[in-house]
Amino acid sequence: MRLFPRTLCAAGRAAWRESFPLEGRDVARWFPGHMAKGLKKMQSSLRLVDCIIEVHDARIPLSGRNPLFQETLGLKPHLLVLNKMDLADLKEQQKIIQHLEREGLKHVVFTNCVKDENVKQIIPLVTELVGSSYRYHRGEHVEYCIMVIGVPNVGKSSLINSLRRQHLRKGKAARVGGEPGITRAVMSRIQVCERPLMFLLDTPGVLAPRIPSVETGLKLALCGTVLDHLVGEETMADYLLYTLNRHQLLGYVQHYGLGEACDDIASVLKRVAVKLRKTQKVKVLTGTGDVNVIQPDYPAAARDFLRAFRSGLLGPVMLDRDLLQGRPAEEP
Repeated sequence: MRLFPRTLCAAGRAAWRESFPLEGRDVARWFPGHMAKGLKKMQSSLRLVDCIIEVHDARIPLSGRNPLFQETLGLKPHLLVLNKMDLADLKEQQKIIQHLEREGLKHVVFTNCVKDENVKQIIPLVTELVGSSYRYHRGEHVEYCIMVIGVPNVGKSSLINSLRRQHLRKGKAARVGGEPGITRAVMSRIQVCERPLMFLLDTPGVLAPRIPSVETGLKLALCGTVLDHLVGEETMADYLLYTLNRHQLLGYVQHYGLGEACDDIASVLKRVAVKLRKTQKVKVLTGTGDVNVIQPDYPAAARDFLRAFRSGLLGPVMLDRDLLQGRPAEEP
C-alpha cells in the first residue's frame, strides 16, 4: 500500500490550494473588524505594559505565529508560552527550544493550562524578566501589567484562568471555547496574582495579515485557529490523514478499528461514518423513479476525525516535524 506517494503530495497540495481560501489573502475580512482594531489597541496600550506573554499552540511551535507581534509591540520583555503540550509530540523539545532561540526567543515555557501543568513557572519568570528590564521604573508602587497575545484559539484565556486558580484560588475570569473568536473584548484587565500584584490584559486572537502558504494555513486550521467552515472539514481531514501517515502516526487505525492504514481520505471517512453510524438517506433519480439510498455522511465523519485529533485521541502529534528536521514541508 502506498502511504506516502509523491503524487499525493503534488495532487493533494493542488486540491488543498483550490479549496483553501486564505492563502496569500487578507484574513481580516474573515474576522471582521476585531483583528485590526485589536492590534491597534495593543500598540496604544504598550506604555502600560511591563511584559508580553505570547501564547501559541505547542503542536505548531515554529509556524503560524503572527510576525507582526514582534514588529509592532516593541522591545518589551517577551515570554513565549507553548500551550496544549499534552497534545503535542515533544520528543524533540530541545530542538524546538534551539530553533526558537535562533529566532531571538530565549524564554519559552511549555504548558497544559487545562491541568495547570508548568503554569507555576510563569509568574516567577515574568517577575524576573520585568525586574531585569531597563524600562522598569515604577518607584514604590510595584504593580505588574502583562499583555497576553497570540493567534486565535491557542489558550490565552485558559492561561489566565489557570493563573488565577494557581495564585488566587479563584475561578474563571476569561471565557474559553473550542473555536477562534471567543475573546472579542479588547484589553480586559484581570488580576491573576496578589504577591506580586499582577494584572493581565487579555486580548483577542490576531492572525497575521496574510497566511504565507497552504500548509501553514492547514496547520492553523487543524489546531482550530481558523474557523473550520472557511477551509472545509473534508479538506482538513485529508491533510490530517496525509500528515499522520507521512510521520507513521497511525493511532487513528486503532481508534476507529480500521484494521490497517489507508492513504485515501474518502475510504477512511466512509469507514468512520459506517462505524459511527453517521449515514444519511439520499434520493437518487433512476429510470424507474426516485430511490432512497443510504450513504455515508462524509462531513460528519470528517468532523469526528478532526475532533478526535484535537482532543488527543489519535495520540500526540508534532505538525512542525519537517521544520524541526530542517526539511521543507513540501518534500515527501
